[in-house]
Amino acid sequence: MTSHASPTVTATDESVRPLRLGLVGNGNRGIIARTAVDLDPAAQVVAVADPDPRAHRRAVERFGEDVAVHDDVAALCDAGLDAAFVTSRDHQHADHAIALMRAGVAVFVDKPMATTVSDADRMLAVARETGSRLYVGHNMRHMPVIALMQRLVAEGRIGQVKAIWCRYFVGDGGDRFFKDWHAERANVNSLLLQKGAHDIDVIHWIAGGYTRTVSAMGELTVYGEVTDRQDRSGQLVTDWLDREKNWPPLAQTGLHPVIDVEDLSMVTMRMDNGVYATYSECHFTPDYWRNYTIIGTEGRIENFGLGEGGVVRLWNRRSEFLEHGHEEIPIPHVPGGHHGADPALLREFLAFVRTGAPTRTSVVAAREAVATAATATASMRSDSSALAVPPLDPELRDYFDAGQPR
Repeated sequence: MTSHASPTVTATDESVRPLRLGLVGNGNRGIIARTAVDLDPAAQVVAVADPDPRAHRRAVERFGEDVAVHDDVAALCDAGLDAAFVTSRDHQHADHAIALMRAGVAVFVDKPMATTVSDADRMLAVARETGSRLYVGHNMRHMPVIALMQRLVAEGRIGQVKAIWCRYFVGDGGDRFFKDWHAERANVNSLLLQKGAHDIDVIHWIAGGYTRTVSAMGELTVYGEVTDRQDRSGQLVTDWLDREKNWPPLAQTGLHPVIDVEDLSMVTMRMDNGVYATYSECHFTPDYWRNYTIIGTEGRIENFGLGEGGVVRLWNRRSEFLEHGHEEIPIPHVPGGHHGADPALLREFLAFVRTGAPTRTSVVAAREAVATAATATASMRSDSSALAVPPLDPELRDYFDAGQPR
């Protein structure tokens, strides 16, 4: 008689071995490290680096009194870590990740991977040089709505993809990106990287290609008119986010003292496989969600909503206006942050640290999202001419496409 009992897991099983984790940058996004250890009892955050004293207190609240708290990343490099989360300011990602990788630490970098193409390429080069594992937190690949649309495309339900349009209605934009350091180019380059890198990565994944030519237009059209400013250093977005009170956009108060990023951006992309795409991002809409339209040679799909209660509609025959399409597929409900994407992402990262398991995310794709967004920013801030996206060194691409050898 065949036994179907589960195998006994021993303490030496690589897939469940204990992990010592670190965190660089204990602000709003630092919570993902707390989520990771909640998901995995064998993982523990043992050290945190952040120069802000309030972040030090927050570290004890999040991870307990035994957590070691430091001012900079150098101390984490000597802490005997297996892996670390880098959730510092966007322009600091490269230097912090590189320091950790040179110390032999596996690194999770929050998106965007970096704010310049050169920084992203430096990170990939050091990851290959040191053999340290590098992972970028593009959690949208794990969102049920995105996975559903990618599956429909992969199954050939709309034929060969030729065009993708994405509209991002950033309804909380005034609160989330114009009241703290995100409002400054020096920290983020542009919000096309901070927010658009997500969607550009999704567009590339579904299209099966990478952007090679891009042009863009955009401007600071609304929030530059708001004169009420405030320094919120050390605070978190949860300290001021209020969807009811902070509306309409021109009635906002306490915006960041320096605002030089755009609140409206429009990008056009041409990919290496002939697919065309557009991405539009607006930070002063009343609603907060993303809408994708994917058009192929035999139909199109479009999402309405992002989670439970939302649907993906498919049109595959000729018609006049047909509100619900020819088929309507409910978006699956998955518990957890970002419609279940955060738990899936963090479990994937911890498995990658332990065993080098394959990942749905891709550091090459993360680099291409940065390269596209950064090049679009250059176009947007000049004469909106079409610009070539710098290609990645083929040797680096081959190394990471092979799965980051141990």
